[in-house]
Amino acid sequence: MGNPARRYDAVVVGSGPNGLAAAITLARAGRSVLVVEGQAEPGGGARSANLTLPGFTHDLFSAVHPLALESIFFQSLPLEDYGLEWLYSPAVVAHPLDHGGAAILRRSVDETAAGLGRDGEAYRRGISALLSDWSYFKTEFLRPIRFPHHPLRLAKFGLPALLPARLLAKLAFRDEPARALFGGIAAHSTLSLGAFGSSAFGLALLLAGHNVGWPFPRGGAGAISQALISYFRSLGGDIVMGTPVHHLTQLPASRAVLFDTPPATLARVAGGALGSAFRARLGQFRRAPGSFKLDWALRGPIPWTNSEIAQAATVHVGGTLAEMAASERCSGRGRVSERPYVLLVQPSLFDPTRAPEGNHTAWAYCHVPNGSTFDMTARIEAQIERFAPGFRELILARHVLTPAGLEERNANLMGGDISGGSVSLPYLFLRPTARLYRTSRNDLFICSASTPPGSGVHGLCGYYAANEALATCLK
Repeated sequence: MGNPARRYDAVVVGSGPNGLAAAITLARAGRSVLVVEGQAEPGGGARSANLTLPGFTHDLFSAVHPLALESIFFQSLPLEDYGLEWLYSPAVVAHPLDHGGAAILRRSVDETAAGLGRDGEAYRRGISALLSDWSYFKTEFLRPIRFPHHPLRLAKFGLPALLPARLLAKLAFRDEPARALFGGIAAHSTLSLGAFGSSAFGLALLLAGHNVGWPFPRGGAGAISQALISYFRSLGGDIVMGTPVHHLTQLPASRAVLFDTPPATLARVAGGALGSAFRARLGQFRRAPGSFKLDWALRGPIPWTNSEIAQAATVHVGGTLAEMAASERCSGRGRVSERPYVLLVQPSLFDPTRAPEGNHTAWAYCHVPNGSTFDMTARIEAQIERFAPGFRELILARHVLTPAGLEERNANLMGGDISGGSVSLPYLFLRPTARLYRTSRNDLFICSASTPPGSGVHGLCGYYAANEALATCLK
């Protein structure tokens, strides 16, 4: 496994963005590193494939990456030199409403506010105040929990962030467009919009949208992984694919092993090396709801009733704040929604490499109970048809990924959980245990999205875990 003539300082199990981030961080520090991937291709949650018809490129999992350019890890890498090109749509996010209405998040706070009617001034004042301190807030939000250097300054973000998103939207805004816009962004969390802490995700993603936009890579999410791997190899790192790890004894001897896996996988692979008490704590880590995902090859662009929706790569299809709250409440309570909140991406409007000329791709998913077997295809397409009559007539082919299908293609997505486990309090901060990246053995670490700061293609879970290893067993 790896280079048989080489003894490695560290082995990383899993080649998702966090596993690659850990490997790169260690390699940049002069350590020898081997990455072991169970799938035949690397990339974890950042992969692309021809899922429908020849010439159509679809993102298997992640598609748009709001936190990538906010990440201190990604900011430090020369990935453009390795083929990565970020693209941006003219509008960041669009949220269609009934009767042809829409709320649009734009990079400009003033332009966004101008489209929110009588809530515009409240939006402009509130978001401008938070955006002025966003560089500090994001540093605290995108890192492991610690006592802040400026607690009163952080409270300006932290206090509203702890509120349920549905409550904050109602307190801040009077009308549906602004409420729905914020609620749709907050619903990325997989939490109920009535859950404490759900506003944190809405505020963080909204502020990132104003600060750097919500970028997506030319050619698909796989371009991120390919750039990371090329850079890692330039640092002397090794990677092997198609090698599932079932036990520690399969791995070559090393001074540290880092797992870009769910806690349950770490417990199973490490076995008795961790001790029963710590394995039990890992077993108590809760999963988040699952996801049901669709990809389409289309004969034309989605015919949104409101033409402004075509300006945004990301579209939140869920109707009113109350409708989205009801949908997200269902998935958290083990039920499927009749009118699901749907996250949709239409990348080929802005990236012609995704489809043959004149054709398009679209990517969408909704939240469902973890491990659900219910087919949401008709319900997802009905929601899109609601705001884009004639959508179904454009479908040339579709590809379905159920929660089980997601897990089959990426073992980290257990039961379709794309969040690395529950993000409810206290799991938002103390994940997967109070030890965070460390385990009960000083040479075993976990670096997946089940550690702070959680899900998203930002690499920070791997970055912080690797720094823990460098501070301890890899000094």
